[in-house]
Amino acid sequence: MSVEISPEVPAPKAAPKPRATKTTKSATAASPFSEFEAFSMPKIEVPAMVREMTEKGIEQARDAYAKVKTAAEEATDMLEDTFETSRQGVVEFNMKALDAAKVNTDATFSFFKDLMSVKTVAEAIELQSTFARQQFDALSTQAKDMQEFATKLTSDVTSPVKEAVEKSIKDIKAA
Repeated sequence: MSVEISPEVPAPKAAPKPRATKTTKSATAASPFSEFEAFSMPKIEVPAMVREMTEKGIEQARDAYAKVKTAAEEATDMLEDTFETSRQGVVEFNMKALDAAKVNTDATFSFFKDLMSVKTVAEAIELQSTFARQQFDALSTQAKDMQEFATKLTSDVTSPVKEAVEKSIKDIKAA
């Protein structure tokens, strides 16, 4: 067996290291592209009047934002109060309607119980007439009470909205 020995290949020479260039701290800290003219920012002196106008504009924007934020918070509070008032009112209205239905149902059962114990047709007719008159009076009173409650509830729900709208109009006129 023969072994061939290849001639030694010299190792590649290392590339020369680039020389360190002196750069100023401000040039490297400002931008990695500060050496390129296309990316350099010219030094412009902003006139004092432009600075003042800009600061005034920023201050006005902050004031406007604060006013809008306050108005939004007030509107949210008003809506929460309105929804809570409506919820409570509807629950109370439903309770009144259930109470009226219970009273009417009890009166009807009482009428039928009394009707079963009559001895003559005349008693039955008088009992029925009395019951009809009492139910008409009771239903009239219940309807009047429900209407008054609904009117009060409507007023309670809409008054905060009305006040908020009036305040907004007043604020707009003042501005």
